[in-house]
Amino acid sequence: MTWLRRRIRPEQIREFSLLLLIVVAVLIFGSAIDNYYTSRTFNRIASSVMIITVVAVGQTLVVLTRNIDLSVGSIVGCTAYVAGVRIAADNGLPAIVPVLIAVALGAAMGAINGVLVAWGRVPSIIVTLGTLAIFRGLLVDYSGARTVTTDSLPPWLVDLPRLDLFTLAGLHVKVMVALALAIVIAFQLATSYLTFARQFYALGSNPDAADLIGLPTRRIVLTAFVLSGALSGLAGFMTLARFGNITVEAGRGLELEVVAAAVVGGVNIFGGSGTVIGAMLGGVMIGTLEQSLLRLQINEFWRDAVMGLLILLAVASDAVILKRLRALWARADLEMIARSAPRTGEAP
Repeated sequence: MTWLRRRIRPEQIREFSLLLLIVVAVLIFGSAIDNYYTSRTFNRIASSVMIITVVAVGQTLVVLTRNIDLSVGSIVGCTAYVAGVRIAADNGLPAIVPVLIAVALGAAMGAINGVLVAWGRVPSIIVTLGTLAIFRGLLVDYSGARTVTTDSLPPWLVDLPRLDLFTLAGLHVKVMVALALAIVIAFQLATSYLTFARQFYALGSNPDAADLIGLPTRRIVLTAFVLSGALSGLAGFMTLARFGNITVEAGRGLELEVVAAAVVGGVNIFGGSGTVIGAMLGGVMIGTLEQSLLRLQINEFWRDAVMGLLILLAVASDAVILKRLRALWARADLEMIARSAPRTGEAP
């Protein structure tokens, strides 16, 4: 039991249970929906999950610092539209250019949030609620009611979502899905082993202690928001490639799905704990539910209600079940230390 406690964190229990729930959900929907187990179904789920996952990685970094970014949907919409307008005006641009435009614009928007939160001392929920509306309003003004259409985009961009990177055991792995997985792996390794990335956890666990030991708390918060904005910008480019037709409504409501993915995946909404892998599993769960409920022709308002219920259940389980489990394991560790320590008066 001691060996098990040392190797399995309480947060991993959430990840294991979530993986089991995903399997159960797929089995249930497969029995209720005709022709569910087809490549078309799983391609749709993967296409939805990859965008949610990329944005959820950035959201995870922000939530780890005891903040939240509700502007990610608007950032995705803005970056998708601006990158689309630029590539539509010049189809000969190198492929990297619209990607850099989207990422740079997203990072700049994230920096605005970060400065207001870190230096302005305004609560992040207030800042990002405001910028959610401001960014969307700027997009409406910039667009002039025009739409980026698929026929104005270069063939390589239109074909990108269907492009296979490789085939493994008959499973076609798409380029954009592989990109999302690469981002998850990179940030999971960074938050596990890099000193600076570990500071996100230190700040979220105890902001006062982080200040006392001299951590650059403002810079950490700014970095989290900039990375969240940059990843939302990348997701904006992926949205452009996936849908082609981009209006001012692009990305609207995405913030609810992203917050749900992070929280359901075990990222503590009060900061300090959670993993990028967990956020990805949360994204898989959200994407599976979204596409499956769509196939069942469930009203979109009820789909949003399901997302809200998942958030409430995840927060409740963090506050009750996992908190008690952490306390139980900590007490067991203390008892083990006490038993192994030499007693007073005993010979060494």
